[in-house]
Amino acid sequence: MLASITSHLTGWIADQGVYAVFALMAVDALVPVGGELIMVYAGVVAAGAVAGGHPTFLGMAPTPGLESYLVLAMAGALGYLAGSLAGWVIGARGGRAIVERHGRWLHLSPRTLDRAEAWFDRFGSRAVLLGRITPVVRSFISVPAGILGSPLREYTMLTLLGSLIWCFAFAGAGWAAGGSWESFHHAFRYADYAVAAGLAVVLALAVARRRRARRPAS
Repeated sequence: MLASITSHLTGWIADQGVYAVFALMAVDALVPVGGELIMVYAGVVAAGAVAGGHPTFLGMAPTPGLESYLVLAMAGALGYLAGSLAGWVIGARGGRAIVERHGRWLHLSPRTLDRAEAWFDRFGSRAVLLGRITPVVRSFISVPAGILGSPLREYTMLTLLGSLIWCFAFAGAGWAAGGSWESFHHAFRYADYAVAAGLAVVLALAVARRRRARRPAS
């Protein structure tokens, strides 16, 4: 009934290659959209295991194999860095007020920001690097880093390092999977259900919050 979320993502990557990987990973730096699956599939495309999936960039077509793997993995890392820098700027310019005004669109709440602050207090400068290689946390570091005043140069270097590790590792897994992608992709069908359930929970919480806000104080 509903189109497969993973099929749409993988289809776009197969069609648009480098540009799709860059754009999707930029979004993943702000809102979790399945960066793991994106990079795994990029690795599958790099291996030449997808019919019609040949990455191109500025008119050039990297050969399947190592060359395509390096190009797509780097596109993912640079896309993630671009999204992370945008998130830092949003946080630095908007401050804590941005959480109150636009927190729901950024998937941030005062509680999430408090947790991020505790994360930075605990790990110091390592918080950015650790956050970039930690599932779920990695998509919620960018804006709080700007709000909490993480130094831009250090933030950029650590984010780039973390995104390189993340993207090359998952793209490498996809490259290794190669022709076994179909069975691997079949196992990911549960990701669709998880995303749908997550959206339903977010919607329910938003409705409940709005109802409480409209309820007159006793």
